[in-house]
Order: sequence, then C-alpha cells, then structure tokens
Amino acid sequence: MFDPSTVPVVGTDAHLPPVPSQSLSAAGLRQRFRAPPVWQPEVRREPRFSHHALRAAAVLVAVLERPEPTLLLTQRTAHLPTHAGQIAFPGGKIDPHDADATAAALREAHEEVGLAPDRVEVLGCLPEYTTGTAFVVTPVVALVPADARLTPNPHEVAEAFEVPLAFLMDPAHHRRHQMDWEGRARQWFSMPYRDGGQERFIWGATAGMLRNLYRFLSA
Repeated sequence: MFDPSTVPVVGTDAHLPPVPSQSLSAAGLRQRFRAPPVWQPEVRREPRFSHHALRAAAVLVAVLERPEPTLLLTQRTAHLPTHAGQIAFPGGKIDPHDADATAAALREAHEEVGLAPDRVEVLGCLPEYTTGTAFVVTPVVALVPADARLTPNPHEVAEAFEVPLAFLMDPAHHRRHQMDWEGRARQWFSMPYRDGGQERFIWGATAGMLRNLYRFLSA
C-alpha cells in the first residue's frame, strides 16, 4: 500500500509569513469573505491517475469558533472505495437533488459527522480543485459554534478531530513532497500535525485546498 509519508520532503515554506491571528477569528474570516482580495489559488488540479469521467463534489471547510479557532477534519474509514483511510474534509459527490455545492457540502457534513446544517454559517467558496481521482471539488468555507454536536457515521468516518487553524495557516508547516509516478514527477503538500502521541498526516487534496485557503487569507 502506498504510504505518502515515506515520500521525500523536498522543501518547506518557512520563509512565507503565517496568517495573522486576527485574520483567523470569526470576525476576520467574515470580513475577508465579504471583501475578498485579488488573489490566485496555488493548486488547481492534480495529475490524473483515474479514467473516470470528472465528477462534481463539495467539501465543508468548517472552522470551529473556539478562543483559538480550529478546523474540523475526518479520518475516512479503511473500506471506502476512494481515499480510504485518508484525512479529509467532510464532503462527497454533488447529487442531482442538491441545489448547489453549498447544499451538497452541508448534506454530506450532516451525513458524515452529524453536523446540523442550521449550526453552520457559510462564508463562501474557494475555487474548484480537481483531484487525481477525477473529482472536481468545491471547498465551502464555514463557521461552526464550538458547542455544535458531532456524531460521526462509523460507516464513513473512523474519527472526527480538530487541528488549530493557526497551525495550518503557517507555511512553516507546509511540506513539499515529490516522486516519479508513471514517468512524470508528481508533487504535493503535506501538513503533518502531532495530536498528542499521534501524527495526523494531512496531505494531497486536503492539504492542497488548505494551501489555497492560506493564499486567500494572506493575500
């Protein structure tokens, strides 16, 4: 089984400034989405390694309103057909009955972690991100009260957990990996987080979308 954590690190971005703490507060995030800057996402698509037709998907990038804001992530169960066992945002395919990407992200978050849609304050969306597995993902950024109740669905989610937003928005923690894959170089970000005695290896599409969030908030 492919283990991305064993792929060499070719660099980090400690030379880039972290997002200031005031910009990570609920008020700061609301203001940024109300008046977005001119900016460009850094990562738009991954090299394709799937022959599937492109499929629309959405994820919920949920920031919990704690004194030190945190980001909600999940550990996917090992038996899922795509991205099994990986760390991800709550989310999935956009169904025909979903009104839009936001509706899909809210529905999936409710199904996966039991997050009630009426506890979610949607701020806006980041640009689409195309994964190597042929999903065109819309990241929906939202605020969630710290007391929101979560009930992970054991069929899809092995665990739901939180990572400090300040950690993820500090490029000193953004590692760059590179390897040769089917004759071409493939690069990606990782943001390993030490959670007590356990390392949460955040990488791939999740890390790429977080890198775009960093670019948006630091622009």
